[in-house]
Amino acid sequence: MQDLKIVVKEIRGFCDIMEVGDYCVARGSRLSIPEGRHFCYYALSSVIPLLPAKQRKVDEPGDWMPTTWEVECPDPKGRVILQMVPIEPE
Repeated sequence: MQDLKIVVKEIRGFCDIMEVGDYCVARGSRLSIPEGRHFCYYALSSVIPLLPAKQRKVDEPGDWMPTTWEVECPDPKGRVILQMVPIEPE
């Protein structure tokens, strides 16, 4: 499984929980947030359903999963753009 870093890429509205550059990390089925930082669970709700699929290799021709790396938080006032970034194995 591919580890992923979920990063706040852009805030197009108003968000008082997170800032651009905030992130959390998905390693397998574990989610971690850096100590002393915050990550909004409403924003997480938009990305969590995609994580299992993004962590696996998809080889189906025409599948949208390998080309989609950004999602938007469901809060219409926040318009927070999250980006899933693969973490290269060490």
